[in-house]
Amino acid sequence: MIELEGLTKRFGSKVAVDHLSFQVRPGIVTGFLGPNGAGKSTTMRMMLDLDNPTSGTVRIDGKHYRDLQEPLKYIGALLDAKAMHGGRSAYNNLLCLAQSNRIPSSRVDEVLDMVGLSAVAKKKSKGFSLGMGQRLGIASALLGDPEILMFDEPVNGLDPEGIHWIRNLMKALASEGRTIFVSSHLMSEMALTADHLIVIGQGKLLADTSMADFIQENSRSYTRLRSPQFERLRDVLHQEGFTAVETSGGVLEIDGATTEELGELAARHQVVLHELSSQRASLEEAFMQMTAGSVEYHAHSDRDPAAEPPAVGAGWGETWNKPGSNDTEGK
Repeated sequence: MIELEGLTKRFGSKVAVDHLSFQVRPGIVTGFLGPNGAGKSTTMRMMLDLDNPTSGTVRIDGKHYRDLQEPLKYIGALLDAKAMHGGRSAYNNLLCLAQSNRIPSSRVDEVLDMVGLSAVAKKKSKGFSLGMGQRLGIASALLGDPEILMFDEPVNGLDPEGIHWIRNLMKALASEGRTIFVSSHLMSEMALTADHLIVIGQGKLLADTSMADFIQENSRSYTRLRSPQFERLRDVLHQEGFTAVETSGGVLEIDGATTEELGELAARHQVVLHELSSQRASLEEAFMQMTAGSVEYHAHSDRDPAAEPPAVGAGWGETWNKPGSNDTEGK
């Protein structure tokens, strides 16, 4: 278990992390969300004693990270895949970590196989693609077979197969009773992975709740109805006290009613339905709703959507227009 109590970090006059208190419990995948500049990376660095807090404490199974003997056996972390020594092979990068934590060298081969890098074990990591580097970083986190794992943007650079693999790996590790803490900006992926959410904004705790409760509390849920007997359906709903909002395509939206209630109502009045569906917002929509007041960096565009894209060599257009410029796994 990871426990934060009143964790605070100031850089001069700027408060990056502001009295954060929460727990990351074993047996589930806990997602760590927040806009850019919210303090997520700083928080994770303080968990590993890479940054000293201005005040407050972090405990890993009741201890400070710096007090752990052979820490890789307690907690494995991927914060920056580029931290590996580029002049060493994948195998030697992991071997150095293993020897410093008294982990058998046989474990190096095991984790390389686990992450799919056995075929390139002897190659220098400086030649790895972004996705291969991510896999090597994940291997380093798994090296000590720890009970606690922390990942910062673990799917960065991975191809679809790699994303599917790391998602299932995190779920499998959590099902074994391990503590899994993962930060990501990919809301669609987090929605498929996390069971619980910690959300921060401008360094402050905004939410500490289950995935389902977070979406329910920060978004609108409603029921869609569509019928060839549109007028009759609208009258029946009005008679029964439901407020229906008409949208495009002859669809009625009703808040505060279940599909069971409305289906039975239509059946009693012999109204034919072509659609009866419950609608819930996505994690992304709920996240945007909650953090709207905490976004530090707002992007604005004055570009005409109909205008020509910028010429090659003009700012972002240079890489955006260049074939093969995306650095993803397998390149």
